[in-house]
Amino acid sequence: MGMLEGKVVAITGAGRGVGREIALLCARHGAAVVVNDPGVGGGGEGGDAGPAQQTVDDIVAAGGRAHANLASVADPIGAASIVEDAVQRFGRIDAVVNNAGILRDTIWHKMSHEDWRAVIDVHLNGAFNVSKAATPHFREQQSGSFIHFTSTSGLIGNIGQANYSAAKLAIVGLSQSIALDMARAGVRSNCIAPFAWSRMTASIPAETPEQKERVERLKTMSADKIAPLVVYLAADASKDVTNQIFSVRKNEIVLFGKPRPVRSMTKLEGWTPETIADELIPSFRPSMARADEVSAHVFPYDPI
Repeated sequence: MGMLEGKVVAITGAGRGVGREIALLCARHGAAVVVNDPGVGGGGEGGDAGPAQQTVDDIVAAGGRAHANLASVADPIGAASIVEDAVQRFGRIDAVVNNAGILRDTIWHKMSHEDWRAVIDVHLNGAFNVSKAATPHFREQQSGSFIHFTSTSGLIGNIGQANYSAAKLAIVGLSQSIALDMARAGVRSNCIAPFAWSRMTASIPAETPEQKERVERLKTMSADKIAPLVVYLAADASKDVTNQIFSVRKNEIVLFGKPRPVRSMTKLEGWTPETIADELIPSFRPSMARADEVSAHVFPYDPI
């Protein structure tokens, strides 16, 4: 028996890439899976039932149970249909994996309101919509697991991704609040920042030698490496693990800390702009993050 025997898991963006690998492994561990994916392009355009149905067909062919849902998570009614399908077809909902995403990458001064809104809608509002729909069921059964996908683009920073970075860091705040608010109901909420080569990461610029080196590292990290942690967080084995931020980088799993005070300095007579410049900043500077920091600076070594 697998770790998810008898469980029902809903996974958004599960037609391709990381989401598909999560769906396949959840099914192999005994879960019935709702495979949500409207089959849109990397920027949210178009639609195709094929990816979701192919994942479902592969699960069923292997002896598992699955159902395709083509709704957009950005639409509250569509997001609710994902949870409704789980309950109507399989009798319950035990875990929600908020993996769906699009990219509209562009340098900040060229970013349009539409590119901002579209990415926020899918990532942040989508996570809210699906989680909100599952919450009444989780409260009634006094159990459940939310697994939200964040990114080092939000946790650390990245160039040309103000919309994506903002959404992904906001998801951490959403997960934290869900974990605190739902603890009394036995419900947990965690985040995963994945490192994996997929259709989304394939859009990362590779023009400079440093960027090309970063992309080559990403290409060695396959999407299936993310799935085991998701299965664990969806299973009863993780019942005391909540309000955490994990990252998966090939065979390495990282636990991220949350923002906490690094240094403090007190001036009893109060601060002036001049004393901040002359005393505070020189004292803080050795502990300040580098101004141009991206994930490649935090993870400069080859994937393990």
